[in-house]
Amino acid sequence: MSEMQKTEKSGLGNGTIVAICCSFVIGMVGMAYAAVPLYEMFCQVTGYGGTTQRVEQASDVILDRTIKVRFDANTGPGLAWSFEPVQREVELKIGETVQILYRARNNASRPTTGQATFNVTPQAAGAYFNKVQCFCFTETTLKPGEELIMPVVFFVDPAIVEPVETKGIHTLTLSYTFYPHEASKPVASAAEVKADDANKL
Repeated sequence: MSEMQKTEKSGLGNGTIVAICCSFVIGMVGMAYAAVPLYEMFCQVTGYGGTTQRVEQASDVILDRTIKVRFDANTGPGLAWSFEPVQREVELKIGETVQILYRARNNASRPTTGQATFNVTPQAAGAYFNKVQCFCFTETTLKPGEELIMPVVFFVDPAIVEPVETKGIHTLTLSYTFYPHEASKPVASAAEVKADDANKL
């Protein structure tokens, strides 16, 4: 008995098999898109992997003890941006709310879009680094030569002095990395597609 006869005998036609395969692919793509925001939410709530937490309000407790925070900036391959902190480090009281600035500039000859991820080292301190305002996980599009100043408002949770693994930490590093991100755009017209095909010849 041929494979086609076996398939027909089992009651599964080619159309059914194609539909099942398409449904599986669509489901996997949907899960991939959902995984990013879910992982992002998990990290922000738990501080997993040195990820800072997002809070709605500043701390109402300020300790008479200081901690130094250093700032790091990186860009991923394929993103022609200059990206740097305006100041390299600050020293603040634990619990004190502070604003610092990052600067980004598009050096490409066309508009480009980036999206930033971040982490804190030592990783154990990630759960105690609370951001009130930041530009992370936001699509940022810059025109050619455009420069943007981006604020980060944060505080270090006073609870950091309690656990054995974090109470001896005196310096933290907040690191951002901007990666290229394909901005949402309208479907190209037939004329644009034809012109693009002609340019490739």
